[in-house]
Amino acid sequence: QSGLQSETSSSRKELRSKETKALFVVHESTMAGIARAAVAARRAGYSGALTVESMNQNLRTMEYAVRGPLVTLANTLKNEVKADPQKHPFCQVTMCNIGNPHQLGQVPLTFPRQVLACCVYPDLRNHAAAVGIPEDVVERATVLLESAEGSIGSYSDSKGLLAVRESICRFLSERDGGLECEPDNIFCTDGASTGVKGILSMVISDPSDGVMIPIPQYPLYTAALQQFEAKDIPYYLDESNGWSLSVEELNRAVKQAIEEGVNPRALVVINPGNPTGQCLDAENIRDVLDFAREQNLVVLADEVYQTNVYADGKEFTSFRKVNSMMDDPTEVLVASLHSTSKGFYGECGLRGGYLEVMNMEPETKNQLYKLMSVSLCSNVVGQITMEAMVNPPREGSPSYDTYIAERDAIRGALSRRASAIREGLREMEGVTCNEVEGALYAFPSITLPSKFVEEAMKRGVAPDALYAEKMLLAAGVCIVPGSGFGQVEGTYHFRTTILPAEDQMPQVLKAMQEFHSKFWTQYSN
Repeated sequence: QSGLQSETSSSRKELRSKETKALFVVHESTMAGIARAAVAARRAGYSGALTVESMNQNLRTMEYAVRGPLVTLANTLKNEVKADPQKHPFCQVTMCNIGNPHQLGQVPLTFPRQVLACCVYPDLRNHAAAVGIPEDVVERATVLLESAEGSIGSYSDSKGLLAVRESICRFLSERDGGLECEPDNIFCTDGASTGVKGILSMVISDPSDGVMIPIPQYPLYTAALQQFEAKDIPYYLDESNGWSLSVEELNRAVKQAIEEGVNPRALVVINPGNPTGQCLDAENIRDVLDFAREQNLVVLADEVYQTNVYADGKEFTSFRKVNSMMDDPTEVLVASLHSTSKGFYGECGLRGGYLEVMNMEPETKNQLYKLMSVSLCSNVVGQITMEAMVNPPREGSPSYDTYIAERDAIRGALSRRASAIREGLREMEGVTCNEVEGALYAFPSITLPSKFVEEAMKRGVAPDALYAEKMLLAAGVCIVPGSGFGQVEGTYHFRTTILPAEDQMPQVLKAMQEFHSKFWTQYSN
């Protein structure tokens, strides 16, 4: 026994010695690469202090499909078409890669822009009648300026202006049937993205920690997990059943993760889905919350498309509302997110958003407040935009009729375009597309000919990425390949927005169909 212990100890020492030597070789190789990169940078006339070899490699490997190489190429093509309209077989580039409504011609709503104008230039309130600004706008701007202590050029509280957080709470309470909300649980953010990153940075404490994300998913989540050096735990939505979410699949995913040594910490649910557009009902959400309770997971409820629901018989149901109806509504920590970028507002550039945390114990919430304090506060223009969104003009007020007319026009147009793009895609050979129940996108499945797949593999490019590139170069339509969102192996998809203006949608669909017809003829057997 003594001899065996001695032999085992000797073997362990030898193994550790080999591991140390291997690590040293890797380290030495890495340092040599960094040194060569620094020398090359200096020879090219740049500093060698920071290169792609010496930078944070998590950032280097991070990918964000909706703003990837295709978008860079699209912007180049836009400039070339502007300089020489005859250079390409299209006269304009249509950016269907990202949910950016105003870029594609959606007109801003009057009420929030007038409130912003009076807050940015307070003296405008004294001349409001002369320029057609209603009294309720002036009153709203005055309330917000008082909350900002006279100027929106000042920092706000790190959670956001109290008047804004109080309006968010009233909105949530009215939306969810009178369920109470505390302003102390609201954190104003620069869009929803900073809220996502804030929660993830708190949840992830070890490289073995993992976060469950839907596949397909919005690439923000995989990018953030790469940045934080955490593991993604993919669970697959069922395309054959309208991109539905099943608890059986959640259980499969978490079991596999645990077997692989990953520690599940959180569950991301996007509702309505991005890029898939499906809407979860209350029963489905209850099942998800039960699963989260059993696994002790934080739930990130990404609900930025809550007013983008088009399908008959479908409606948005919030996680906070369903959670309040659970047997014990205090068991699951739910972090819900909303944004001014989506819905019928589409104010992407103003970067307004909020994060609400439910069932977070006070000391942990203090740590979240500390994290938000590092950036001092979210931008106050975005906060004011969010306040106008969650607290629209009331019936009988001077701005009400204009607001309702503008809102309904945008909603109606989005619903019609959701149907139009689905039908247009279905006319393309080898393309199928589920109903666009909500959000701002279609995510069709595309059968790619084997000859084309082989060509893409030889070039070292994902087949659907090469397809998207060819569409851009031939039709001037910028889409995002499904590989950027994740998909079942062996399947191919792409995401396109439903945002081209109604009068331009037929032209965009025709360009996509003509490209696809030629593509299919060229590559199909």
